[in-house]
Amino acid sequence: MSDYKISTCVEDMDLSVIHEFLTQSYWASDIPQETVEKAVKNSLCFAVLTTSGRQVGFARLITDSATFAYLADVFILEAHRGHGLSKRLMEAIISHPQLQGLRRITLATADAHGLYEQYGFKPLARPETFMEIWVPDVYNPA
Repeated sequence: MSDYKISTCVEDMDLSVIHEFLTQSYWASDIPQETVEKAVKNSLCFAVLTTSGRQVGFARLITDSATFAYLADVFILEAHRGHGLSKRLMEAIISHPQLQGLRRITLATADAHGLYEQYGFKPLARPETFMEIWVPDVYNPA
C-alpha cells in the first residue's frame, strides 16, 4: 500500500483516466469529456496515485462543505484492485476535514454495499422522503 498515495490536488487528476473509466461504467457510460471536466472542477475530488504519479483510482464528492455531500464516481482501475485501495480511499474521504460535521452524506451503488457499510453507510432511513429527477440516457439522447 505504500506504493500509492491519495491526493485532493486538482493538478493530480488525470482527466483522461477518469473519463475513460466513466465511459465504461454502468452509471456514466458515454459521458462527454467536457462534462467530466466540469464535474471535477466543481467537486471535492480524490485521486489514488502510484508513487510515480499515475492515477489508478478516483472519487468525487458534491458538497456544500457545511451540511451535505454526495459521493460519486468511485473507482479503482482493475489492475490495481485487491490491494486495499478502495478502503484506503474511503478512509481518506471519511476523515477529510472538509467533510466533518455534515448532516448527511449519500451515495448510490449497484454493487459495493459491503464496502460502504464498513464506513457507516446504511440504506436510506426514510426513502419515502427522497425524490429525484432521473435521466438515465442524458449522455445518449435518442
